[in-house]
Amino acid sequence: MKKVFISGSRKITKLNLHIKEKLDSIIQNGYVVLVGDANGVDRAVQQYLLSKNYNDVVVYYVGNQCRNNLGNWDTATIRTNNLRKDFSYYSLKDIEMAKQADYGLAIWDAKSKGTLHNIVNLVKDNKKVRVYFHPQRRFYTIDSYSGLEKVINECDHSSIESFKSKLGLPQVLQKPLFSD
Repeated sequence: MKKVFISGSRKITKLNLHIKEKLDSIIQNGYVVLVGDANGVDRAVQQYLLSKNYNDVVVYYVGNQCRNNLGNWDTATIRTNNLRKDFSYYSLKDIEMAKQADYGLAIWDAKSKGTLHNIVNLVKDNKKVRVYFHPQRRFYTIDSYSGLEKVINECDHSSIESFKSKLGLPQVLQKPLFSD
């Protein structure tokens, strides 16, 4: 059974019709949904899947307690000795979901470094990612570094600079990414 890793920005708390239609397609295809336990997109996706009585869901979380599992679905716990709840702590679950998934769906506000990190990890593993680019209210399919670059270059300059410094892009990709 195919697995889809759904991720997105914590600042996005509502799903529009286009995103719901994509989720309906995932449901109709019977894919296993891998989703995190954060507020924002993770929680909104969980709410939608619960409203559809969809059961093929696994909620990933780090540490001892799951923050959100609205449907009481199966969980996957990622253990760590890191007590500092920072970007690297929470990204452990995302890295594992990217490994387990066949493809990704990212709902991105063009600012969230976590969502971009998930997209990068999927592309590095040669997996397609359907990205809902919230500022333009449209989908992109990313299956290559050039596709990733195209979407990132749609972001504002300060966000691009932040991605370069905070995520170490383009070094993370081990190839030139941004055109200045």
